[in-house]
Amino acid sequence: MNNWPDGWTDDGRGRAGRGGPPQPEQARAMPHVRGSVPRQNRGGYDGAGDHGYGGYAGHDDDRRSGYRDDGYGGRGDYAGHGGRDGYDDDNDGYRERSGMGQRIKRGLILLILLLLVLGVGTYFWADSKMRREVDLSAVEQRPESGRGTTYLIVGTDSREGLTEEERREMRTGQAEGSRADTIMILHTGDHGSSLISLPRDSWVTIPEFTGSSSGNRIPEQQHKLNAAYAIEGPELLVRTVEHNTGLRVDHYAEIGFGGFANVVDALGGVEMCFDAPIQDKNSGADFAEGCQDLDGPQSLAFVRQRYQESMGDLGRTKNQQKFLGALGDQVASPATLLNPFRLYPTMGASLDSLVVDESMGPFRLAQMFLALRGVQGSGGTQMNVPVANPGFSTDKGSAVLWDEERADQLFEQVRRDQPITVTDD
Repeated sequence: MNNWPDGWTDDGRGRAGRGGPPQPEQARAMPHVRGSVPRQNRGGYDGAGDHGYGGYAGHDDDRRSGYRDDGYGGRGDYAGHGGRDGYDDDNDGYRERSGMGQRIKRGLILLILLLLVLGVGTYFWADSKMRREVDLSAVEQRPESGRGTTYLIVGTDSREGLTEEERREMRTGQAEGSRADTIMILHTGDHGSSLISLPRDSWVTIPEFTGSSSGNRIPEQQHKLNAAYAIEGPELLVRTVEHNTGLRVDHYAEIGFGGFANVVDALGGVEMCFDAPIQDKNSGADFAEGCQDLDGPQSLAFVRQRYQESMGDLGRTKNQQKFLGALGDQVASPATLLNPFRLYPTMGASLDSLVVDESMGPFRLAQMFLALRGVQGSGGTQMNVPVANPGFSTDKGSAVLWDEERADQLFEQVRRDQPITVTDD
């Protein structure tokens, strides 16, 4: 090793030792030195010194000693943060975070695709199961469409599908065929939902009609409302409701005794609260005061009972409105919609049981249940058509006579989708 002036030494590799680079005067005195700055190692000062300067601790190859070259020669990190244990790991961390983000993104895309496929599959499954058996195009002399959407909801006393044991349990009797037991107008629009009961014994005009099944011309006649269903089925019932209310029925939905009970059971029961005990030996209703979950047969007994009601059949329609509102609220609740183990059985039971018009689709049916749920809200209305005489004497027996003036006002508000101001008091 050669000696340098003023304490500088040559390590045999053309690099300076400690003490800093030689001054210009020294460089001129030492012709074998190139210029005033020592040869650099990769753009920095030579060696692997403690602070990036000459080979202070003999670490003249930084990679052999486990340190990285930081661009200034030698050891660039005070505590040996180089190589696999150094700051270069920041790039690996970024790549790991980036990879995690990509996996999350792919997972979300797959989830969205799965939900889309499930939703489309559910739609077509529901669409294929709908019983579109009512032809509204066969209805004659229809009124003009109003604002909003109007449904005619009919509950019949059909025993279709019930076993002998179920008939005994539900106390439905043995009558064959079916009659309209419940008739309601459900309207939904910009001013909330309204559910208006038309008593089955309402004294109305059944207009002329050519039978959609028999082809016979049915003459105009005065009769109870449910007679229209008995004479010529849903189409004549729709024709009669439209003729007497001036409302155009957009959609029709009908359900029988057995289907009604099946829907309630598939839903897991419906909670109802009673201000007083209810007992009716004819329907089988037997409920204590307070809130309780009703199963299918119990629900059917509740909506059918009327003999202990002070208002008779008008009181029964109030109970039916209350129950349908609770049913719609439960069907359209998150507890049902987000639970496939409750949603699909309820959908299956409803689709198997409901008879609807030919233009009814799954989305429109879902909107009907949402509207039923809405009748219980602050903007909802539940009422009977205004009545002038609940015991009107006719040649067909006792009937319900509407208050024509208030009824006309009510139906005009529904047709125009206005807030309901008419009451049934």
